[in-house]
Amino acid sequence: MSNKMSKTKQMALYAVMALTTLAFAGAGVMKLMGTPELHASFTAMKLPVWFGYFIGAAELAGAIAIWFKRTAIYAAIGLAIIMLGAVYFHLVYTPVVAAIPALVLLVFAAVIALSKRSQAQLSQIV
Repeated sequence: MSNKMSKTKQMALYAVMALTTLAFAGAGVMKLMGTPELHASFTAMKLPVWFGYFIGAAELAGAIAIWFKRTAIYAAIGLAIIMLGAVYFHLVYTPVVAAIPALVLLVFAAVIALSKRSQAQLSQIV
């Protein structure tokens, strides 16, 4: 029974990781392409233009790195930090409901980080 539960949890984690990868890889690539709509938030916060490209590169790198055992926890933490910034932006500059996608991705990144932390702790015990 517990083996089936762990398989279910693992499949759920993979689904969260896949959705997170799709969202961050897509957003990262679009930022790197210079899509104006995705750079508008940085302009509104009076951040330099290069910062939008940096965040795009970080999102793309994080989307890939969550799939590797050695980098997964760091990537998930980094993506969560980026989403904290996105939530802040939406709460301050847009209608509150616009923050919902960023909040969902923040939760996804946190779930991944906590899961990878738990897996790392288990591997140290065994």
